[in-house]
Amino acid sequence: MSRSDNAVQRFLFENTDIRGEVVSLNESYVAALTSHDYPDVIRKLLGELIASAVLLSTTLKFDGLLTLQARGEGALSLLMVECTDQKSFRAVAQFKEGITESSMQDLLGRASLLITVDPVKGQRYQGIVPLEKESLAASLEDYFTQSVQLKTRLWLACDGKTAAGFLLQALPASAELSEEDRSESWNRMTALAETTQAEELLDLDHETLLVRLFHEEAVRVFDNEPVKFACTCSWERSAKIISTLDRKEVETIVEEEGQVAMDCQFCNQQYAFGKDDIDAIFSHKTPLH
Repeated sequence: MSRSDNAVQRFLFENTDIRGEVVSLNESYVAALTSHDYPDVIRKLLGELIASAVLLSTTLKFDGLLTLQARGEGALSLLMVECTDQKSFRAVAQFKEGITESSMQDLLGRASLLITVDPVKGQRYQGIVPLEKESLAASLEDYFTQSVQLKTRLWLACDGKTAAGFLLQALPASAELSEEDRSESWNRMTALAETTQAEELLDLDHETLLVRLFHEEAVRVFDNEPVKFACTCSWERSAKIISTLDRKEVETIVEEEGQVAMDCQFCNQQYAFGKDDIDAIFSHKTPLH
């Protein structure tokens, strides 16, 4: 079977309280990074973060926006992914030129992992954990242990062309009421999952991967959900940002440079506003675009 491309897929282990997800991204991952000239090490770290954000957005089951950020004091100051409940995402990294470090810890230095959920309805939530582990997966597992209090294991892989992720998570007691049974099932499933290789995550279709890992287990697999890159920037959003600025300062820029330009940090799209556009914005009219 061919690889499961640009999709996330949920699965359950029958008669246990354990669920899982697997995600594979190629064209969508490449499209998200195509307008940036990122070094290979940052492409791979950003790919892991994208896969993580998609997995998290699926586990949370919310309507809105999930933002996953790694912020550090090193040569790499920011990795950020925004993922919607519709499984569209965009991503960006900020770093110093000429980086030589190769590990996440060395690149970020002292760093924190921020997880923000902005639901369409309800209150905004933000969780923060220090990025003290050697891998992004281990740090996210810490987040679930500390903030969500759900046993969670993650496996992430990225080769610069494809990003993939695999998640197992323990659910509240339902099918298995005995703590001994729950613990035995969790230990067995995670031990089997631990045998997966990065190459398998990147190359195999989801069902083949699950059969290879859990061929003796009863696994219920749900349909693939498509995942795509989509930037949410627009002329209208840029105009709204300009409307919050000081009008005299904006008009001075237009006089000196002929226009005000707004650049999207995610996709590098530029939106230019001339004098007539600025007049319309501050007169609360539609710009002339």
